[in-house]
Amino acid sequence: MAHARRLSLAQRRKSVGLSQDGLAEALGVERSTVVRWEAGKTEPQAWVRPELARKLQLSEEQLDDLLRTDEYGPESVDRRVFAGLATVLALAPLTRARNGSQIGATQIRQLRQRTARLRRLDDHLGGMDTYQVYTSEMAATARLIKTASYSSSTARALTGVFAEQAQMAGWAAFDAGRYVESRRHYKTALIAAQESGDPSLHGNSLAFMAYEKADIQTAAESTRIAGMRATPRVRALLQERLAWTYAVSGQVSATARALDAAVAAVNESSHFPEPDWVFWVDPLEIDIMAGRCYTELGRPARAVPLLDDALSRYDDTHSRDKALYSTWLAHALMDGDDPERAAYVTEHAIDLASGVGSVRPGERLRGILSRLARYGGPEVAAVLERARG
Repeated sequence: MAHARRLSLAQRRKSVGLSQDGLAEALGVERSTVVRWEAGKTEPQAWVRPELARKLQLSEEQLDDLLRTDEYGPESVDRRVFAGLATVLALAPLTRARNGSQIGATQIRQLRQRTARLRRLDDHLGGMDTYQVYTSEMAATARLIKTASYSSSTARALTGVFAEQAQMAGWAAFDAGRYVESRRHYKTALIAAQESGDPSLHGNSLAFMAYEKADIQTAAESTRIAGMRATPRVRALLQERLAWTYAVSGQVSATARALDAAVAAVNESSHFPEPDWVFWVDPLEIDIMAGRCYTELGRPARAVPLLDDALSRYDDTHSRDKALYSTWLAHALMDGDDPERAAYVTEHAIDLASGVGSVRPGERLRGILSRLARYGGPEVAAVLERARG
């Protein structure tokens, strides 16, 4: 199925009179990138999709249809699952599925604990490694929703767990370069979060979608949905993702306001427990996001100290993330006219990214290396030579 889908992409390119070289040049990417899209090895990234759609004379929705594979898996049952779940919530306190076992608070607690453990795989593994794990877990929970018996309160908790798992699958798909799948998982997570009645989870589903497309409107909606009753770390996460969308669009003042709100939230004390899905949100995370935002805004004097300090406290065992964040530091250093140090940072990022099951470090590094190639000097030449090797 994947091969047929890619043939459709190649056929559309040819039908509008574009060669692989021509399309790559028009989009500002390497020809090898177009080759990988058409070979089914990666998906076009979110940032390039609007222009790709224009070059192929398609709407973005038509492009999604062109890229969509029929071989999908667990989400083929999602709509039916949620239709049934909505009925569960509206019916009597206990609904029994045919031949189903009854589940309650104990099973929900175990599911949450298992989901929390699986979530932490993302600390050290890439989406290529975790995607099938997460989608398999989704499928198991979907079967439970369909076949088990539970009360309406358990139904809400169960669909909340499913929403978290769909978010994890969407993130893993995004990290693996499977952008059609990531969008589909995020939409599933949004439906599930709405069904669960959890505003924070609902807001986080929107924030995932906003982050992938740098969509200010969706990011702002995520903060509104979650509201001020959300716990501090949830508000910090949603505000930093709002800041990112502002930064990508070049809005300096709005970015600073959102970052300030994130800093205030993450340092706020609270007696309420945080959801597990924000376990990783802390002041270090906000500093890294601030550095990335100021790099996007072309403010190296702000970005470099933030990223230098944050990365000095970031363990190399988080190799994918540290490699990614180092690429923003390298860009900021070049913006500040320090290509020698940028070359050193890039070399370390190459080491960290080696063997990581994620397309994102490689994609970021290609942009860094292309920019470094404009500079001279032995440090830069050595890194470029190593990259070619």
